[in-house]
Amino acid sequence: MGVFVYMLRCSDGSYYVGSATGEDLEPRIHQHNAGVYKGYTYSRRPVVVVWSDYFDRITDGIAAERKVKGWSRAKKEALIRSDWSALQQLSRRRGGRER
Repeated sequence: MGVFVYMLRCSDGSYYVGSATGEDLEPRIHQHNAGVYKGYTYSRRPVVVVWSDYFDRITDGIAAERKVKGWSRAKKEALIRSDWSALQQLSRRRGGRER
């Protein structure tokens, strides 16, 4: 069993990054929109999936989720657009030297 890592756009324009195990992401999105759990998205419904990726290994998915959660809004929006050049530019260190 693998894991989906996904990003939702909430009704207030904010982004939520989460993960869901299994082969289908739709039940988890339904839970967010139904308010099953009183977490971040509860008061920001409805939510819409703007990006997702599937990982065969749960450890890889968890690592990706943690990474994306730490990104700036600009990097998340570049990922949503699949704008790889912008994502690369936004990943550069502010001191000018590449990692």
